[in-house]
Order: sequence, then C-alpha cells, then structure tokens
Amino acid sequence: MRIAVLAGGIGGARFLRGVRAARPDDDITAVVNTGDDVTLHGLRICPDLDSVMYTLGGVHDGERGWGRKDETWRIKDELTAYGAEPSWFGLGDLDVATHLVRTRMLEAGFPLSEVTAALCERWQPGVTLLPMTDDRCETHVVVELAEPGDAEGSTPRRRAIHFQEWWVRHRASVPAQAFVQVGAEHATPAPGVLETITGADVVLLAPSNPVVSIGTVLGVPGIRDALVSGSAPVVGLSPIVGNAPVRGMADSCLPAIGVEVSAEGVGRHYGARSEGGLLDGWLVHETDTARVPGVAVAAVPLLMSDDDATAAMVKTALELVA
Repeated sequence: MRIAVLAGGIGGARFLRGVRAARPDDDITAVVNTGDDVTLHGLRICPDLDSVMYTLGGVHDGERGWGRKDETWRIKDELTAYGAEPSWFGLGDLDVATHLVRTRMLEAGFPLSEVTAALCERWQPGVTLLPMTDDRCETHVVVELAEPGDAEGSTPRRRAIHFQEWWVRHRASVPAQAFVQVGAEHATPAPGVLETITGADVVLLAPSNPVVSIGTVLGVPGIRDALVSGSAPVVGLSPIVGNAPVRGMADSCLPAIGVEVSAEGVGRHYGARSEGGLLDGWLVHETDTARVPGVAVAAVPLLMSDDDATAAMVKTALELVA
C-alpha cells in the first residue's frame, strides 16, 4: 500500500510512528510542514522536519517532546554570555550539528529535499520525508505588539512577527490577528510531493495543527488541488479532544481564522471532498461528536499514548475508507 501523510512536527512525528507500526511493509511518505523554518545565528533550522526525523530515528527527547535526547546546552550558554540575540530560542549542542550540515549543503546549492534525504541517511526513519517545498515559505503572525525600544506603556502596534517568535518567545500569549505564509504564492511543491499524493492509495491528515501545520502545507500552490482531484481517499484525524488541543496551541490559532475549537469545527473547516473540501473520512475522539456533511465520521480513542494506541487509530482510519 502507498500511504501519504501530511504532517507537522511533534504530533505528526508521533502519528507517523504509529503509521509505521501499523503498516511496516507499506510505502509511507510524509509531506512535512516547513512554514516554521527560520534562520537564527546563521543556521537554517527546520523544526518540524527535525522533530519527525529524530522521533522516527529513535533519538528524540521523549520527556521534553522535541529535540535530541541526552542534549547539552553549552553553545546556548555561550551565546547568552556573549549577549547574542535571540536568546529566547535554544539551540542544543547535538542539534546544532544538524543545522550546520543543513546550512552548508543549502549554501552549496542543494535543495532542501535533497538535504533532508541526506540527513535521513543517518537516522533511517523508515518513512520517506519530503519537505512541502524547497522554496522559502515561512509563517508569520499578525499581532498587536509594542515595537522593541518603545517606551513602557506604549500603545501596541499591528505588525507581523515570525511564527517562532510568536510560538516560542510569546508562547502564543499575544492574540493572533492573522497568519501569513510569506513566499507561498511563489512556492512550488518539492520534487515528489505531488506524485506522492496523486499516486497514493490513501492520504492521511495527521492530527497536527490545522492552521500552521496542515494549513501551511495546503497553502503551497498545487497541493490542495492534488488532494481534491486525486483518486485516493483522504482521512483526517482530529487534533482537538474535548474542545482543546491534545498538545500544542491550536486553540490560539483556530479563532484567528474563524474556526470553532472542536472536532466538528476542524472537520467542517477541512470540508468534504464531494463539496470541494478535502475529507472522505474524519476520526474524532470517543468522547466527542461531529457532524461533517458528506464525510464518514467515526469516534475512536485518539490519544497517542504509545505506538500501539496510535497504530490502532491508523488501522481505523484505513478501514473507514476501505
């Protein structure tokens, strides 16, 4: 079976581990969000790609939920001692090695898709990882926030900041007015992305953030059209359980695009393929209900407590559109 998965970072990585456990002999390809990518301290950082690669490679930090296990922070401490900004984004010593290799290869002219394949040679994730695009396509968040250097008590001004600053520095505490994918209009899907979607036997939308993960992937011209017009059934899994995200801060993102924070709200946001949307099937948690016209809905346990639980979710998703 050929399975295509659209995914974000930490939640997408856990889901993909379950896909691999459920279908170990199948051809699994993940199209991963790169809207979170950022250049800091001269290094190109791809948080979602790295989260998926480290998790499937068995070297992620399970307690922290991101980064490498057994990580140390001497480089971060030295940068702080120098007063090098931004101080709010931590780079672990092991993680820096990945960013150094990626940055050198990109500067040598290799596209991100080839760089990702080269990095995966070391970790052998068992799943083909494709960035959604080789082009710059970064998510920025429109907020009302005082400019650096403004006097204390100054009236906040409407401006756009990089998603990482909003997510990591402000912990999404500053209300998002809108999300903008800078460069999306000129981006093209990375090599193999459209072929993966159109050649799949089934496409799964991981329970990743519908706005800044799955939504950003769908924002690359051509990807949404490939899903809608393709022959493979599309099944999504709700990232919302009991009107709250399982992890992450989707509840800080959905209101900015006018979507209710619920399994039904996200399902209706994606919509039915029969009506120009994306979904043929939609899985919600066993305690939730959702009515999405034109979409087959099933309620099952959706908490990714371990690989077996996630694999059971995957099997139900496949059965829903078998």
